[in-house]
Parts: sequence; structure tokens; C-alpha cells
Amino acid sequence: MDKPKRRFINEIIYGIQASKDVKLANIARALDEDISLIKTVGRLSRQITSKDLTPTIGNRLIEEGKPFIGKDTVLVLDLSDISKQYSEKQEGLVRLRDGSTGKIKDGWPILAVVGADVRGDKVIALYRKLCTKRGFGFKSENLEILGAIDELIKGIGKKGVWALDRGGDRWKLFVPILKRKLKFVVRMMSLRDMIDTEKRVRNIAAIARSTRCSKKAEIVIHPKGEPVKKKTIRIGFQHVSFTFEKNKELTLVVIKGIGKKPLMLLTNLKVETAEDALKIMEIYLTRWKCEESFRFIKEAYQLEDVRVLKYEGLRNIVSLIMAVFFFVSVVLGAAAKLRILLKKVYEKSKRLFEIPPFKQYAICDGIYNLLFGRKFSREDKESISQTPQLWLPLDISEF
Repeated sequence: MDKPKRRFINEIIYGIQASKDVKLANIARALDEDISLIKTVGRLSRQITSKDLTPTIGNRLIEEGKPFIGKDTVLVLDLSDISKQYSEKQEGLVRLRDGSTGKIKDGWPILAVVGADVRGDKVIALYRKLCTKRGFGFKSENLEILGAIDELIKGIGKKGVWALDRGGDRWKLFVPILKRKLKFVVRMMSLRDMIDTEKRVRNIAAIARSTRCSKKAEIVIHPKGEPVKKKTIRIGFQHVSFTFEKNKELTLVVIKGIGKKPLMLLTNLKVETAEDALKIMEIYLTRWKCEESFRFIKEAYQLEDVRVLKYEGLRNIVSLIMAVFFFVSVVLGAAAKLRILLKKVYEKSKRLFEIPPFKQYAICDGIYNLLFGRKFSREDKESISQTPQLWLPLDISEF
């Protein structure tokens, strides 16, 4: 990128963390430049809409995140949204279901991919893209999802296990995923017919009900607005196959006791024992880290209060927020010197009790307290002195 664009990205990433906000006016206040505020806001507004930074930032995040992705890393693909109920002028608004309230509102769909280990607490931001179903090159949701998968394959290969929620139960996704030979765990809906172990075509819900679940386990759940609860569940599995891909043997893992209906997880990973089935459930439950990361971005940086009008600017804000999250979640713990800084950041977060499992909230508050009231400064390179006279080392003693 050219120098103005690099400077702009540095300022935006700093300003978002120093103000805990994505509104350009608050970012400009955090920069505290020696010019009028409206001039700074005008410059940021021109830069945020001048070029779509999504491909460039996305490729860089995949490149930076590649060393942290292993063969067992869970790659969580999630369809989320930004709700803008009262907006009228912003481009690309569509009617969608607000994931927080369940109501139909105006907003933009967002496709995200993050990596996380089942046992670890690190969340690696790999892909986040704002899209719309109203023009701007959009063709279909399935193609957007497959495009994200192909971008990750191009950057990190076929490592990791893909985890998809109920929205991933589509044959238009299963066929390409099987063709690409990816490992996956997908939560299934009760509308699909499959072939059971006795080679009968049955509804998947009927297969789940008839599956023997002998393995017992205890899990902790966090209902919204309710205290933490412990539940005893029962786990079983059965080998199945698709009606359109009969030669590919899959496994349906069934978990009973979480809700009124059994939880059905389809996977192509090897499942031979109840302990293997329990690991499949743990892979799926790792999704909460992705959901919590997006909730963190919305709450910590006021993403749903974004006020950029142009569609390119909206996409750029989402990509830059992803870069901020990558710094908060990954970069600060990557090197010894930065781990020392991270300890100081934790101290600045001023928590009354211990740091919670999802530590990004405390890191965000600590960075904000460190940067609040400070002036943004760029490292100035020492200028090279130049003279109009060209000096040559001549020796005229022989003349």
C-alpha cells in the first residue's frame, strides 16, 4: 500500500483501541492531531471509503495466523450480523434476523472464521467479511461461504477441523466440502433423510431417537439471564451416509439431555468409541469462543454504532476490527516481551476479581486505560541532510 493508506491503517487501529469505539469522530479525538477535529474526521472519512481493504487485510490475517493453526485446530465458520434498526442512509442494508433478539431488523450479514483449540484459550481471527444480498457483487450465501473456505485453504492448507452450526446443513455445502476432503463437524437439522447402518433411508431425527446413548457426562451450561447450571448428558453414535453420496461413510453423534430434542452432530472424523463421540461434542462446543469473540467486538468497540455511510467503508471497518481483535487475542501473547506488556495491560484493566476465561474484555479495558489521554505519535525517521553542491574526492596534487 502507499504511504497515506499505511498511515491511515495505523491510525484507525490505534484509535479504535484508544477510544473503544468505531465512530470516526471518537477515533479522531483519540488521535489528538494539531489540526481541527473536523479536518481529521474528513481525512479519515475519505480514506475509509477510497478503497476496499477487505482482501488485503484478510490475506494478511491468514498469513499471520497460519503458524497458530494445527491439524486439530477447530475452524469455526459463523454467520452473524450487524443490526441497524433505525438507519436509512447507509448502503447495502437488508432485512435479516437479529441474532441477539430474534427480531427481523435492517442490517448486514457477516461471515466470520476463527480458529481455536478445544483446550486452549487463544482465539485466532482468520476471516471476517461484511456482505449484503443487495448488489455489490453478491451472488449467493453458499458461494460466499465456499469462497471463505477456499481463501483459508489457499492460506493454511487443509489443516484443522471445520465446525458449522445448523446453517451448514445444506447439500450445496456438503458436496463441495467432501470434494475438498476437509474434516468437519456440522450440527444437523431434523429435515434431512440419511441412510442408517441397516441401509435404510430414514429421517435423521428418527435415527437419532433410535441411537443407543450409553456414555454419561456432565457439562456446564450458561443460559441467558440465568445462573450457571450443570447437566448430565448421554452420548452415542451411529454410522450413516448421505442419500446422494452413499459410498462416503459418516458418523452421527447424538447427545441427549441438553434440550428437549437430541443434539445431532455429523462428522467424517473417525468415531469408534463413546470417548471419540465425546471429543466430537467438545469440538462443536468450541464454537462458543467464536460467538463470544463476535459479542466481544460488538460490545467492546461499539460495532453496531458504526456510522459510515458507504458500503466500502463499512466493509473496511469490519476488516480493521478483525485486525484489532487479532492483536488483542494473538499478538500480545506471542512473544516474551509482549507477554510482559500483557501483564501490564491486565493490571491496567483494574479487575476486582480474577481475569475471566475469555480474557479479551480485560485486555481491551487495559489497552484503553493505557492509551486514554495520550497523543498518537508516529516514529519519525531521521532526515538525511542534502546540499546543492556535489562534492567529488579529487586529488590534484599531481597537476
